[in-house]
Amino acid sequence: MNNRLTQTLRSANRNGKKLFCAYVTLGFPRLSVTEALLPVLEKAGVDILELGFPFSDPLADGPTIQFASEAAIKQKVRLQHAFHLIRKLRKKGFRIPVLLFSYLNPVMHYGISQTLRQLRQSGFDGLIVPDLPPEEGRMWEPWFKRHQLSLVYLVAPTTPAKRIREIANRSSGFVYYVSLKGVTGSRRALPLDLKRKLKTVKQNTRKPVLVGFGVSNEKQARAISEVADGVIVGSAIVSRLKRGEKAIQSVRSFVSGLVRSIR
Repeated sequence: MNNRLTQTLRSANRNGKKLFCAYVTLGFPRLSVTEALLPVLEKAGVDILELGFPFSDPLADGPTIQFASEAAIKQKVRLQHAFHLIRKLRKKGFRIPVLLFSYLNPVMHYGISQTLRQLRQSGFDGLIVPDLPPEEGRMWEPWFKRHQLSLVYLVAPTTPAKRIREIANRSSGFVYYVSLKGVTGSRRALPLDLKRKLKTVKQNTRKPVLVGFGVSNEKQARAISEVADGVIVGSAIVSRLKRGEKAIQSVRSFVSGLVRSIR
């Protein structure tokens, strides 16, 4: 498979570069803010973007992203808005890989075939579906390959080694390691056994491992990057989008510091 994501991952591996992935909720606080923010994130050094589609029952997400999703839903944000936004930004030169982060229900409602076709045509590089286990995703995987899209699976702290190998083998691009037991959201401290757990994951796959859930400051990002291939930050970014006119400036400064901390 050859898309922007796989190219970015190969380049990072060759150069020993740690990757920074940023998550934002589509349409929070408004679609116009999302459109203005994404090029800012690229210039701040973000390597991969997760564009979160708002859903009414986000099982893996904590209060911050739940709030953002509810606000976006009230504005009637639809999947078509995601396709239109990325297509528009690609035409303007937006180059970093973009993954749609969506729960299974919206994808099934829109139609898997139509979703994948629109993702590819509009300039997305893959999909992360947190409530899709590999057993259920197996039937979709050939469709993803046909459209040159990555399907990224998640590994939890409680996942045994044998299943880690199975998930990693099926995950396309990288393995998303969930750093903690629970939902997304900023944490004051990382789990004490995180590095040990990460070493276990790394021992069971040659694919890049990126760590998300709970990463909220430069110290945490730096500590994770010592073991993982990259970090994913979401809630700590989304929370800064509540800051009115200074929101984008606040996110840019915050993300730039995180990027510097892992390089």
